[in-house]
Amino acid sequence: MSKTEELLNTLELEGKPALIGYFPAGYPTVADSVEACVAMCESGIDILELGVPYSDPVMDGLVIQVATEQALTNGFKLSMFFDLLKQITSRVATPVLVMSYWNPIMQYGVERFAKDLKAAGGAGLITPDLIPDEAADWIRYSDELELDRVFMATPSSSQARLDQVARLSRGFIYAVSTMGITGAREDLDAKARGVVSGVKSTKTDVPVCVGIGISTAEQVTEVNSYADGAIVGSIFIKAYRDGGIEELKRTVKQLKGGN
Repeated sequence: MSKTEELLNTLELEGKPALIGYFPAGYPTVADSVEACVAMCESGIDILELGVPYSDPVMDGLVIQVATEQALTNGFKLSMFFDLLKQITSRVATPVLVMSYWNPIMQYGVERFAKDLKAAGGAGLITPDLIPDEAADWIRYSDELELDRVFMATPSSSQARLDQVARLSRGFIYAVSTMGITGAREDLDAKARGVVSGVKSTKTDVPVCVGIGISTAEQVTEVNSYADGAIVGSIFIKAYRDGGIEELKRTVKQLKGGN
């Protein structure tokens, strides 16, 4: 069992909510993003989702788009990523999963990316635009290196697709709460429960975590009542943007602790 799965299962057994926090590498600078990510881990997130800035972020809402564009404008390049990741993993015990669109990984080389990810202490990859049918290389190298691979389950996924995602994912399965782009929503889409139910019906042992639109402690609690974890992104970027490290730490503690 992966470190990620073991952690999520332990939290479930202990009756504790699981909080997965996203932050983009290189935002606003490489050094700033390292400190922000370490602060998030030390303040209570259970898993860090570290985003790779990309020029065509089709699934990302405005807050994440602006942050990643700023990182790129400030000089972030993929060649910097693995040193940045190592700086984080050397300071925290929190599992760090990398979120990246597939094109940068293909350009870097799938095998090379997987090996460099492992060497830098990364737990695995979340690949929002890679479907299992087209993931043969990634599946092979992630098996060889024992890396987590997180595929997406969406409200439009067929049961056959959910079966496939459940069978091939490791670490957790990313259940998309609603069709569309990321970003805080006042009311979490009820379709999230349907996606989780569809995945759970496959009898998979892989945890299922819900993301896209979660922005309050109440929503984190609600999601954890029927899933294995809540994934939060935009609200953390807003907190850092508006109030720096201290506001980011306060927001993590609020969402994790429910107060």
